[in-house]
Amino acid sequence: MISDVGLTIDRFEQATPLVTGFLCGYVIAMPLLGAYSDVRGRAPVYALCMVAFALGSAVTATAGLWSLAGMPWLVAGRVMQGLGGGGLVPLTLALAADLYRNGGRTVALGSVSALQEAGSVLGPLYGATLASAASALGGWRFVFWLNLPLAAICATGLVIASRHRVEATDAAPPTDIRDSIARTVDWRSAALLGLGLALLVLALYPDDPAERATNGLVMPLGILSLIVLGVYERCQVRSLEPLVPPQLLRSRRFIGVCAANLLIGAALMVALVDVPILGRLVFDLNQLAAGLLLTQFLLGVPIGAVLGGLLSRRFGGRPTAVLGMLFSAGAFLQMSTWQAGELALRAGPIRPADIALGACGLGFGLVIAPLTAAVLELTRAENHGLASSLVVLARVMGMLIGLSGLTAFGLFRFRQILGTPLLTDPDVRARVDHLARLVAAAFLQEYREIFTVAAGLCILAAVVAFSTMGGKGSRRPHPAARQAGPPSPQSGEGLVRL
Repeated sequence: MISDVGLTIDRFEQATPLVTGFLCGYVIAMPLLGAYSDVRGRAPVYALCMVAFALGSAVTATAGLWSLAGMPWLVAGRVMQGLGGGGLVPLTLALAADLYRNGGRTVALGSVSALQEAGSVLGPLYGATLASAASALGGWRFVFWLNLPLAAICATGLVIASRHRVEATDAAPPTDIRDSIARTVDWRSAALLGLGLALLVLALYPDDPAERATNGLVMPLGILSLIVLGVYERCQVRSLEPLVPPQLLRSRRFIGVCAANLLIGAALMVALVDVPILGRLVFDLNQLAAGLLLTQFLLGVPIGAVLGGLLSRRFGGRPTAVLGMLFSAGAFLQMSTWQAGELALRAGPIRPADIALGACGLGFGLVIAPLTAAVLELTRAENHGLASSLVVLARVMGMLIGLSGLTAFGLFRFRQILGTPLLTDPDVRARVDHLARLVAAAFLQEYREIFTVAAGLCILAAVVAFSTMGGKGSRRPHPAARQAGPPSPQSGEGLVRL
């Protein structure tokens, strides 16, 4: 993609907008589409997201085909893809929460999350294989063109299934517009919140990670982000029907779940980014092998998501979430003891490193359903879209903050550990080999410390979840949440009404 739009591989940071563009669109759209689906229904807004994603894919696929369509055109397509993709994850979770209640909800959320996380395992292999096989049809462009019929199938299938459900039950789904006829979306507040967070994404995302941990324009972008978020807060205070109700912001469980998700997102970024880099720089693996090193972790996440839903139904959300975080913390601690020859060690037919990575992914998967269900239980069905968006948004922002913070820590510690090597070897080749060993040792020590930090983040998230989520009984929704129809002003004492 980089070569086709005229960029050079020696300045790889020039491709940063391909990632930040998608992230900005993703973050902007999430609160907007979540709130909009609460008013207009899940299926129509889901179909709208698919249309935006498909249109963005078409724009991306045509980048570089004409002289005026280079990098800006490619970034525009990625932003549009992000705008569409920003609604898909929270809307799917909200739809699952609408269809299932009580203990069945956590199982449904875990199953849906498992399918979503399975995309992390299959997606890169699918894309790379398809691009290679379709080299005569455009290579990477064909992958994006294929998104158009796939998006059409997904959107059409969901709309048809939703209509069939309404006809079969002779009743409107919980998210039908008739349940929210008096409600409107606070577009201004949603747009300000999304824009403020998108500016924060740009400020924190490292455009040249080899030299700095944040964007080169971190100060002006950060200040502008604070100004926009300040205007959003002012609108929230003055609004008669704010986007995020004050009752929810005062909920101990909601704040705790968002804080735990923020910490989990930061720790998750350690595994996703640092394990493949460790494979390249310390274990001397090629690009493919370094990517495949993460396979066990990625397989553990969807398996853990299903188990998390089942365990939450049986034992409650709080013990399941705490167990998952402690599981990942223990795995990170084991990873902090890795040696340069770690991949050569065997425990029978498998490697201890693979066990640690699988256990780490399993732990992250276990927390998805209980944390999501904990917030959804605070809200009524007609507000699940916004609630799901806020939960996912907290994890995404945690991943971004983790990426920036850990990049800064890694740069600092690597330079501190390596220092200024004193090479006294007799010939140039021996000095080069000696320097390579010193660099590899410095990287190994750096990543050991980063894994230890990630373990600490998981333990802190476990403490937050334990102290805010409540006991086993918290998995049962308040009786008011089971009442049919729209909420009355008098009902739902103790239930946060969005």
